[in-house]
Amino acid sequence: MVLKVNNLHKSYKKTQVLRGISLDIGESKNLAIVGSSGSGKSTLLYILGGLEKSDEGEVLVDNINIANLNDEQLADFRNQSIGFVFQFHFLLPSMNCLDNILLPAKIGGHSLKKVKTRILEFARVLKVEHCLKKYPFEISGGEQQRVNIIWAISLSPKLLLCDEPTGNLDSENTQIVLELLRKVAHEIGSILVVVTHDVAIADSFEQKITIEDGQIIS
Repeated sequence: MVLKVNNLHKSYKKTQVLRGISLDIGESKNLAIVGSSGSGKSTLLYILGGLEKSDEGEVLVDNINIANLNDEQLADFRNQSIGFVFQFHFLLPSMNCLDNILLPAKIGGHSLKKVKTRILEFARVLKVEHCLKKYPFEISGGEQQRVNIIWAISLSPKLLLCDEPTGNLDSENTQIVLELLRKVAHEIGSILVVVTHDVAIADSFEQKITIEDGQIIS
C-alpha cells in the first residue's frame, strides 16, 4: 500500500480548512500529524479515510483515487482496507464488546473463527479480555478506547488512521497501545497515520508533519 495526497483543499462554507496539502507515504511507514486545535489535522485524516470529500486534489491509495469511488464502492473500501481509531469510541450500546468488534467481519464476510482468534490475542495484550462479554457502558473510558482499537485492527487494514488514539489512556497503556499499533502495521505492511497533540508521541514516529492553518509548515 502506498498513499499519496496531491494538492488537497477543503472548505466549510467560507472557512478554508485545508490549503494545498500534499503527502507521499510508502508501505509499512508510520506518520504522526501534529497541530493545534482547528489546524485541519483531523479533517485531513477523515479525507484520507473517505469519510469526508475534498473540494480539490487527490487521495491516491495504491494509485486509486478514492474520490472517484461511488458510495457503495467507498463503503466496501473502508470495510476491507481501512481501520479507524477515533478520539471517542463508536461502540454500539446494544451489543457486547466482542460482538461490536466482530461486526465488520460479519459485514465483510470474513472467517469469524480466524478473526476471533486475533481479537483474543489483542485483548490479552491490551489487558481487556475481561471486557469482551461486557457492554460498552459497563467498562471504563480507557477500556472502551482499547476495545475500539481492537475493532479497528481486527481485519488487518491496509491503512490505519487514528485520531488521538491514546487520549483516554494513562502513560503505561499509551505505550502498550502505540507499540501494538506499530507492530500490527509492520506485520501486515499497512500504513499507520496518527493525529496527536502530544509532541513526545509524534517524535517517536518515523515521519512527522506539523499542520497550521491548513498547511504543512514542517
